[in-house]
Amino acid sequence: PSVPSRHGAVKAEDTFKTSPFHLDLWFYFTLQNWVLDFGRPIAMIILPLEWFPLNKPSAGDYFHMAYNVITPFLLLKLIERSPKTLPRSMVYVSIITFVMGASIHLVGDSVNHRLIFSGYQHHLSVRENPIIRNLKPETLIDSFELLYYYDEYLGHSMWYIPFFLILFIYFTGCFTPVAEQSRMPVAAVLLMGPSSLYYWYLVTEGQIFILYIFTFFAMMALVMHQKRKGLVLDSNGLFLFYSFIIALLLIAGWVAWLWNDKILRKKYPGVIYIPEPWAFYTLHMSNLRAAKEGL
Repeated sequence: PSVPSRHGAVKAEDTFKTSPFHLDLWFYFTLQNWVLDFGRPIAMIILPLEWFPLNKPSAGDYFHMAYNVITPFLLLKLIERSPKTLPRSMVYVSIITFVMGASIHLVGDSVNHRLIFSGYQHHLSVRENPIIRNLKPETLIDSFELLYYYDEYLGHSMWYIPFFLILFIYFTGCFTPVAEQSRMPVAAVLLMGPSSLYYWYLVTEGQIFILYIFTFFAMMALVMHQKRKGLVLDSNGLFLFYSFIIALLLIAGWVAWLWNDKILRKKYPGVIYIPEPWAFYTLHMSNLRAAKEGL
């Protein structure tokens, strides 16, 4: 029986359909992630300050606005191309939550990154920053901590949880009974490098390792479950699964490299120690750049 919606209940006849590798979507997805997400703070730092006054949106903010529109659109297009009919309500709620969380993050992140020009140091907590701890009245510090909460906790949670949920929902439809279709084209292999590196950045900068590792474990459990049914991942599923594996190895290497950094250890206490790249930048690279300019 047919259903009017593309994302309705699962139909028997589409259970074992397969899709070719979505080179266009995966390429655009990876490109806009690198340019609009990773490139946001870089654009803000390198472009002349007089072009974007501190009391106006920065170049990075416009990048973020574009990301908040393009990313959910690409996620919806990815879901549409799934060979399996996926739950419509869950997809829609996830996209709505994603947009709301990314928009909350836009405001908090914009202010926090603009504070860099005033001497704010990301490797320190809010109350330990020299430009914050001397504020009067002291209740202003609470306001900055609230801003940090919206940026780093609430915004990230409402942004990344639906993001990985949508990827996992799509992943559930990436199985085929035909072993010959479980191969990646050369283009997919080449694209896997920048895709994996972006997931490394997303997890470390977003501080979402728990969410990431649970998503990976769920994917791995699904692969093992489907294998018992005689199903294997198609090219799109392999691309996503291998990207997650490589990103996990990159995260492990990143943590091992900074394992003995006492200052970063102080900011990221606890069992899970995964420093943010921009905290590393403000602690080490910005000082190194300032020293070179002084010479």
